[in-house]
Amino acid sequence: MAVVFDRPHALLDVPFHYCPGCTHGIIHRLVAEAIDELGIEGKTIGVAPVGCAVMAYDYFACDMVEAAHGRAPAVATGLKRALPDRIVFTYQGDGDLAAIGTAETVHSATRGENITVIFVNNAIYGMTGGQMAPTTLPGQVTQTTPYGRDVKYAGYPVRVCEMLSTLDGVAYAERVSVDCVKNINTAKKAIKKAFENQIKGLGFSIVEVISSCPTNWGMSPKDALQWIRDNMIPYYPLGVYKDKTQEVDK
Repeated sequence: MAVVFDRPHALLDVPFHYCPGCTHGIIHRLVAEAIDELGIEGKTIGVAPVGCAVMAYDYFACDMVEAAHGRAPAVATGLKRALPDRIVFTYQGDGDLAAIGTAETVHSATRGENITVIFVNNAIYGMTGGQMAPTTLPGQVTQTTPYGRDVKYAGYPVRVCEMLSTLDGVAYAERVSVDCVKNINTAKKAIKKAFENQIKGLGFSIVEVISSCPTNWGMSPKDALQWIRDNMIPYYPLGVYKDKTQEVDK
């Protein structure tokens, strides 16, 4: 009997702690599949964030390091510079990467650190109860914006891929989503390419993944996926924002 679907070797056979319908599990699988297909598990080091994915070290079979809140790119920089033959990735949420970790993210990117960043954007602080995040949409209701995010007081959301794509040190920036099979397949290709870029020594690569948070959005998992399509993707358009390999090809 042919096996057509199996758990990636780089993803440990343990239950996730994530809420029902959360798409972190899908993204974990895509990262693990990329590691398997590239044959790099034995030399990969992941950096776990503070946030919903704080226990990512329990799920990946590669070496993992836990970083203080927002400091994953700094930790990854140290690891990569000390062990340049290793493949180093961070796995971060929007609060970790785009709020407390903004400086670490921007400066590791502008230095062109040869690391891979997986950025999960669900437009809210998940682990701490659903407060407004840097990526919360205008008008979006959260625990700290009960009447919706008012840009006059809270400012506008941060579009991370657009911002980082302006920096010379960034080799690759793409925004993807995991709301449907087609987009999941695209997301996998992007994550794999981000790892391949590091293997080639091209510099900083980031894949921003539009993700759902049914619990803090107050929706069913199905409705949350539709909310991504109706609200998040229009505000955060999917696509490649920078790709130095394409620039070279041209």
